[in-house]
Parts: sequence; C-alpha cells; structure tokens
Amino acid sequence: MNRKIILFITIIVIFVIAALIILPPSNGKIPAFKDEKGNMISNSIFEKKWIDVDSSKIGLIIVGKNKDNPVLLVCGGGPGIPEYLLESLYPSVLTKHFTVVYFDYPGTGLSYTKVNVDDMTTQLFLNDVDKITDYLLDRFNTNKIYLMGHSFGSYIALNAAYNHPEKYEAYLAVSQIVNTKQSEYMAYDYMISEYEKQNNKSMVKKLKKYPVKESDEVFENYKKDIRDKAMHELGVGTARNMNNVITGLFFPSLKNKAYTIKERINIWKGKSQANKYRVHKDSMAFNAYDNISELKVPVYFFAGKYDYTCVESLQKEYYEFIKAPKKRYYLYENSAHSPVYEEYDITDKYIKDIKESR
Repeated sequence: MNRKIILFITIIVIFVIAALIILPPSNGKIPAFKDEKGNMISNSIFEKKWIDVDSSKIGLIIVGKNKDNPVLLVCGGGPGIPEYLLESLYPSVLTKHFTVVYFDYPGTGLSYTKVNVDDMTTQLFLNDVDKITDYLLDRFNTNKIYLMGHSFGSYIALNAAYNHPEKYEAYLAVSQIVNTKQSEYMAYDYMISEYEKQNNKSMVKKLKKYPVKESDEVFENYKKDIRDKAMHELGVGTARNMNNVITGLFFPSLKNKAYTIKERINIWKGKSQANKYRVHKDSMAFNAYDNISELKVPVYFFAGKYDYTCVESLQKEYYEFIKAPKKRYYLYENSAHSPVYEEYDITDKYIKDIKESR
C-alpha cells in the first residue's frame, strides 16, 4: 500500500512539474523596457488594456521606448494568433520608432469570448479598427496615427486606410494580401518544384494528393493536412528560420509570461474559432485589384523574398498597380512571411527612410 501511495504521489509531482514547465505561472504583465544598466527607460510605455468596442471588450498591448513617438496601430495576422507573440519572439525595431499598439480581434487572444462565427464580419472588424483608432487619437492627443497590416491584417488595414484616410499618416503593408487563391496556387506549385529538386518523393506525393485547383473542398483538406508543414520545412512560412509551427510558435506561446495562464490558453481557443469567421472567408476571396486601386495616404510595402504565404511577386505587382501620394517597396532578402520582425537592422533602415522621406 505504501508503495502505491508513493508511486501515486510521484506521478502527481511529475505531472505538476511538467505542467509548470509547459505553462509557467505569471502575473501577465508586459515586460518593461530597460537600458544597458538594467534601469527602466524613462518615458517608455508597456501596458495591457481593455477597451469597450461595440459592447465587447478588445484587448490592447501598448509598447514603446518613448511614448512621445508617433502611434502605430497594428492589425495582426491570423486571424487568431496575437501579433504581439511575434514581437515577443522576434523583438522588432517598431518599439524604437513608434508607440506600438497591438490588439486582438474579437473572440481571440486577450479579446477571447465565445462568439457566433457568422457575426464576425469584415464590417465588424473594420468598425472595431475605427473605434480603436478614435480611442488612440484621443488618448495620445494627435490628429493622425500610422496603420500597419500584416498578412490577414493587411486585408483589414488596407480597407481601413481606404475608408478613413483622414485618420492615418501612412499605411505600412507587411506581407500584403493581394489575391489569396492565386497566391496559394503559386505557393503550391513552388513547393512541389522545390521538393522535386530535393528528391523528396514523400512530400511530393503528399502535396500531389491534393490537386488544390480542383475544388474548395480539396483546397481546405490540403490546408488542414500538409500546407503549413510543407511551407515551414522549406522556410517559406511564418519566418525563414521557423521550420515548425508547434516548436516555433505554439510551445513558446504557452511559456510567454506576458500573458497569464488563462490568457495563453485563450489564445488557442480563440484561434480554433477564428478559422471559421466570415471575415476570414472574405479575406480568402479578396482581390485587391478589383477593390482598391488607389489610396489617399502614403503606402509602404514590406515584403520577404521567401514569403509564400502571401507570394512576394504578387505584392510587388500590386505595389506597382496601386496609386498613392507616396509609395515605396522594401524587399527583405532573408525573410519569409514576417519580414519586419525577422530582420531588425533592415527594418530600422527602412523606417528611417520613411521618416526622412516625409
């Protein structure tokens, strides 16, 4: 009996230790910015905040090394994975140049609650961005802010900049969505070609199992089964050096002490329902050429050469097509889908160029 009790206690202890390693406890506070001596940088900002938007609470993370810098509102990717996760995994230069405002879409991350996926429309998301923008204009006592969209967020941000140019200093298009279906077909062909060059018959077979142009059902099955694995193994997914979403994003997110344990769990609960949102389907059907040919604010494209989530060549073609008061195209030679976060020094150079060109 004593041996059974000892074994039971040992198992419980091992389980608890494993749980604490995977999900370490924390108070969920955003880390402070510190100088080389370990002192907190004066006038920096690092806070987590919730605001009421259309009867729901939207979670914000506001970070910057000087809160007198211009405000940058970031519409993140997904929808579902908080953009701040990328900031925490790949600390960017954005916080050096801007007061950066990350927010989580309704029903995801810090804004998690169970929602009716059919209610999660493009218009709802655009209304949220508009309300958040108004909040920031008022809070930071400014007439305009910068707007950035990354991947899925570029669908939202591009439309927001088009709808309300009077509120934005400029639009920063990171991995801009142009024509998602065309991009996906090009990525599919590229990956088959690359795996054939590697003589990786197994991956070629798995990809060819899904002739993606055949039907939407085949395409959805391809996305669920092999797409992300194939992309990340080739270094053309989330980041050039992220070869696996589980080890590169999922497990690190569970250990991220900027979030409480409950918030970390909610990230993935939110992600699971966000894939079914109507706005997600809208972004998949979006064709920028048919919808937005001109912006009345400056637009700056940030594209990774190895981005096959939003194929870089399509981004370049759209850059050449769209009209704007000012526009520039910044190519990252060693990045995939998250160039602003992947190459710190290059982003610093590009942001300085934007400031100098104003």
